[in-house]
Amino acid sequence: MERVVANGHAAQNALLPSRQSAYRQFHSTESAMLVVHNDIVCVIDQGHVVGLVLLDLSSTFDTVDHSTLLSVLHIRFSVTGQSLAWFHSYLTDRAQVFYHPL
Repeated sequence: MERVVANGHAAQNALLPSRQSAYRQFHSTESAMLVVHNDIVCVIDQGHVVGLVLLDLSSTFDTVDHSTLLSVLHIRFSVTGQSLAWFHSYLTDRAQVFYHPL
């Protein structure tokens, strides 16, 4: 997949969502943040309330028992259905490997 993205095939054939910033020329974390900020400001200007949840999953699950985490997500935070299934899929049969160069 990375090769398809790297050679531009995905962008040339409109395989990426229009708001995708990763793997696109002239797009970055900064451009993604500007889009989110603009959307929030527009919704607030229309008199609506905005909720934003940011998840950094890079090391979140390294030190937590996965079954306990899934239980807390379901019982305490009412995560159900597809969302809970996604977390379960993400956490199932995964191994953490650390590489330490000499």
